Amino acid sequence: MKEWFTINKIDDSTYIISEYRHWEETHCYLLNGTEYSLLIDTGLGICNIYDEVQRLTDKPVIAIATHIHWDHIGGHKYFPDFYAHSEEVHWLNGQFPQPLDTIKEYVTDRCDLPDGFDVDHYTFFQGIPTKTLVGGETINLGGRSIEVLHTPGHAPGHMCFWEPVRGYLFTGDLVYKEDTLTAFFPSTDPTAYLNSLEKIAELPAEKIFPAHHTLDIEPEILFRMRDAFRELDANGKLRHGSGKFDYGDWALWL
Repeated sequence: MKEWFTINKIDDSTYIISEYRHWEETHCYLLNGTEYSLLIDTGLGICNIYDEVQRLTDKPVIAIATHIHWDHIGGHKYFPDFYAHSEEVHWLNGQFPQPLDTIKEYVTDRCDLPDGFDVDHYTFFQGIPTKTLVGGETINLGGRSIEVLHTPGHAPGHMCFWEPVRGYLFTGDLVYKEDTLTAFFPSTDPTAYLNSLEKIAELPAEKIFPAHHTLDIEPEILFRMRDAFRELDANGKLRHGSGKFDYGDWALWL
């Protein structure tokens, strides 16, 4: 049986933990410092990501979600030390805007589920973060600093994470290829999405690490996405209900 998680090494202290057996192909990222490790997103929660993390670090682990959606916080239950953005803390306290039955459908949709998994026992993680963020903070892992960028649009508390020394930009659901970016839910904000793209396009990123699908993604896509959003805005189409727009290697649903 194929393993649930696929591990890839970015460098000697950075790893990708991927869930390719689900159609969303979620990627989580483990960044190891000399004092702490940072786990960006914890996946769907179908299998135990903690066991994988423990093979890759012996440091205390801080979990941080790019945003509080089911496919990014599924493994938070294994990490009592976790951070969240202030705009989404209420989603961790029973106020997520979609019902559990709908989330269960998302989790099992187009998924090669492992033996023994019972979706009836699946829960949407709830908890109190050890630290609430607003953006602009720096997380010091020991010899390694990660900057927190508030990048709303896909979600009100969406965050990207920037490591200037390595030129690594972890983009969550704000930027990815080979599927449709979503900004049509009531909790999304197309105008904020453009502003967030403007912000991250200014960074001298050398490598882009998305939360879904292909890892073959170059920094130039930041400019193409920003320019596409600018054009939609200029044409009065950067709003909910405008429809779907196909740009070749990525698409957008407003």
